[in-house]
Amino acid sequence: MPERFHLELRDSRMLAPSMRHLAFVRRDGQILNFIPGQFLQIHFQHEGQDTKRSYSLANHPQHEHLEIAVSYVENGAATALLSALAHGEAISASGPYGRFCLLDGDRNARYLLIGTGTGITPYRAMLPSIDAAIRTRGTRFVLLFGARNNAELLYREDFQAMAERHPQHFQFLPCLSRASDCDWPDARRGYVQEALASLAPDAAQDIAYLCGNPNMVDACFNALKDHGLPVPAIRREKYVSSR
Repeated sequence: MPERFHLELRDSRMLAPSMRHLAFVRRDGQILNFIPGQFLQIHFQHEGQDTKRSYSLANHPQHEHLEIAVSYVENGAATALLSALAHGEAISASGPYGRFCLLDGDRNARYLLIGTGTGITPYRAMLPSIDAAIRTRGTRFVLLFGARNNAELLYREDFQAMAERHPQHFQFLPCLSRASDCDWPDARRGYVQEALASLAPDAAQDIAYLCGNPNMVDACFNALKDHGLPVPAIRREKYVSSR
């Protein structure tokens, strides 16, 4: 059952020129029990109206903080709120919500994790669970990460570390739409929906996760169905930039 609580900002840093990482703790000192892949809602007043925005948690529950990644939206109400938030100040939040999670009952051989922009954050939260699935089941993972350029490959050091730790089981594939200077092996060029076919989606072994830009999610969903994946094997979460 979702809870309502206050989050106190403890740390922040820029992930990219227009994206910020925020780390909070619950002001009441309680632990939020959530599953990697779930999200929070931030509640605030805007122009006299109750308003809320949703943000996926970017860390595993074992971590002491609750972390999110925030994209800059021009004239955005949530952007103004979170950009002005100082360390030690608090905001109202609720959660957890969502079912965009790895499932214990899955018996597939491979996961295709596809994300763009801050839609990559659920996969960062899943990394310890991914590590466990590799070690216990030998499951393979391919992370296709769409960004405009190198600077917008959020949390790339975390994904690179996983790929280096499990080179046979975790493949990290940046896909840059507006730059050609990616220093990671096997990087793709263009948009993730165009690169998807190179992963050879296979209905007999794959479960796919799609998170990020709604147009990308829809395009990849249709492409995966064309490759024969049944709808229950395509798990989706769309990120809409709200003002």
